[in-house]
Amino acid sequence: MFDQLEIVEERYEQLNELLSDPDVVSDTDKLREYSKEQADLQKTVEVYRNYKSIKEQLDDALEMLSEASDAEEEAMIKEEIAELKPQIPQFEEEMKLLLIPKDPNDDKNVVMEIRGAAGGDEAAIFAGDLFRMYSRFAEEQGWKIDIMETNESDHGGYKEISFTIIGNGAFSKLKFENGAHRVQRIPATESGGRIHTSTATVAVLPEVEDVEIEIRQEDLRIETYRSSGSGGQHVNTTDSAVRITHIPTGIVATSSEKSQIKNREKALKLLKTRVYDKMLQEETDKYAEQRKSAVGTGDRSERIRTYNYPQNRVTDHRIGLTIQKLDQIMEGKINEIIDALTIAEQTSKLEALNDGAL
Repeated sequence: MFDQLEIVEERYEQLNELLSDPDVVSDTDKLREYSKEQADLQKTVEVYRNYKSIKEQLDDALEMLSEASDAEEEAMIKEEIAELKPQIPQFEEEMKLLLIPKDPNDDKNVVMEIRGAAGGDEAAIFAGDLFRMYSRFAEEQGWKIDIMETNESDHGGYKEISFTIIGNGAFSKLKFENGAHRVQRIPATESGGRIHTSTATVAVLPEVEDVEIEIRQEDLRIETYRSSGSGGQHVNTTDSAVRITHIPTGIVATSSEKSQIKNREKALKLLKTRVYDKMLQEETDKYAEQRKSAVGTGDRSERIRTYNYPQNRVTDHRIGLTIQKLDQIMEGKINEIIDALTIAEQTSKLEALNDGAL
């Protein structure tokens, strides 16, 4: 571990020098790249330097203790040692966590896709409830939501909805939401008072930057059409909606706002994200066993969570977490679940690091 920390500190110092180099300062791309790398390493270097400082103070205190000339001096030194000693293992644990390889997508915006699955109208209503939950959570984080595609249900909610959540670190918090969500409740349409079980699936994709994936123009089929709305003034009278198909994969993305130019931009961004996600999924499938973690395989058919309305209970099946705060969670108070899943993932990775698997 300490060899790795020395390498990190050396690289941090090297980056300090590079960021003062006139050639780098005049190159916007390099300046941005090196600045981000330095920012990513800063916390690790700070903790390592604090650890070395505490360790040095402790070693000095232990040496002074062996040379203490009277009982009063010995007592003072022992008090200092008692204060310093517990900090060493604390710093060591923190450094181990900081050395865990970071998900390169953690800082990115998120594209979320929620679809009603088993349960018909009730599944679509639940998909709408999940969208509202994530919207409230995003608002609390100070993030922005941009709706990209919707297919509303006649009885409320969404058959499917795609949207972008724009905010620093959005993917790091929301990536654990990927999977099948199950609801148990009495639907409003149920006259007999029976509890029904329905599901909705949530896909969480890191937003793709142009540099990450190149899609050739000749591989795209772009069509415009008149979008259908809820009637009246909401129905488009021009062919402004856009549908883009990636011919090699058959992946489709649409957008149906009033501006055809904006629709083309949104649909293309969504298409790129979906194509990139397909590539990532293929890689994940290829190395599924190696990459399996405490929070699941990443398979979107995997049931990850149950929302039980009669008992006001939410259970995350991946880590066995049960919380009796369903009413609060549906209002976007999902930090407790996210924090528990983050700790579970870090613990799993830490164990792998100690075993030499990372």
